[in-house]
Amino acid sequence: MAEERALDHAIPSHLQTERTIPAKTPDGFVPPFPSYTARFPKEAKDLVMAIIGVQHEDSVDPQGPAYQKLVSFVEHGSKKSKPKYWEAASVTDNRGFRNEVVIPYWQTKADFEEWSRDSGFDAWWADLRAESERGWFMEIFFPTLDRFETVFSDNVVPDGAAYMRSSVSGEMQQHFYWGSMRDRLAAAQTDHLIGEPAFPKPSAEQVKKGDTRKQRITVSGRKNLAVIRSGQDWSNTNPSEHKLYLETMHPVLTKGMEFLRDKGEEVGCISNRFMQCMHKTSPKQNTERTFGLGYFDDLKSLEGWSK
Repeated sequence: MAEERALDHAIPSHLQTERTIPAKTPDGFVPPFPSYTARFPKEAKDLVMAIIGVQHEDSVDPQGPAYQKLVSFVEHGSKKSKPKYWEAASVTDNRGFRNEVVIPYWQTKADFEEWSRDSGFDAWWADLRAESERGWFMEIFFPTLDRFETVFSDNVVPDGAAYMRSSVSGEMQQHFYWGSMRDRLAAAQTDHLIGEPAFPKPSAEQVKKGDTRKQRITVSGRKNLAVIRSGQDWSNTNPSEHKLYLETMHPVLTKGMEFLRDKGEEVGCISNRFMQCMHKTSPKQNTERTFGLGYFDDLKSLEGWSK
């Protein structure tokens, strides 16, 4: 007789509501392997994730002075406003520019704003000159927790925003079937989360031809932008698993990431970067961790790509 497993719901009880949009979960579905989700404090309403980076046209020493300048900001601040966690990553884009980023997280928008002011970051950012020999960029997300979900293969090692969790679920039901991503979002119980089509680009969003490298450019947010960060970690594998991943799985993943980067408009992907996690303070050491960071114009576009 098959062993019965008690399964948690991905949506915490305090965010569950009567559905007006049916879930995609097949009747009686039991996932073939366990996955878990981070639980955040009941009183938490939102969180903040920032991607703050420097871009170099020429080859540079990894994690040089420009990167260290960003580190100096995320390492400072009051106990309350300092990022609760931060990580570092890099990617060389399809134009050959090396991008190094710090990715800090805060529990509230108020904490982020206090840090921005008190650390001196706001003043430094405002004073940057577009004529600099390097580029700087910042992308900030303020998701409410009913529009944020996580899924992990174990319940021990956190990643990203999950470092701010209060606990971890038991084995959850909502994974390993098409549509499970949407079923893990509390907002999707009553909202179709329809986004704004990004392609073809409206005339108002057309970038003027010419060299934009010496300009300050602001890109507005989009309604129901779908952001996915999908991580890979092969650091704790045995030799045969290590070989299998690098020789068979990683090349296929890389090809898919490059398609989204170069031809993403075909599937509603606005931007995609396949990033290498960096040791925060040891630039000569390579990590065995990567993640894809993709922005889609609609959750439906992301679901279509994954299908």
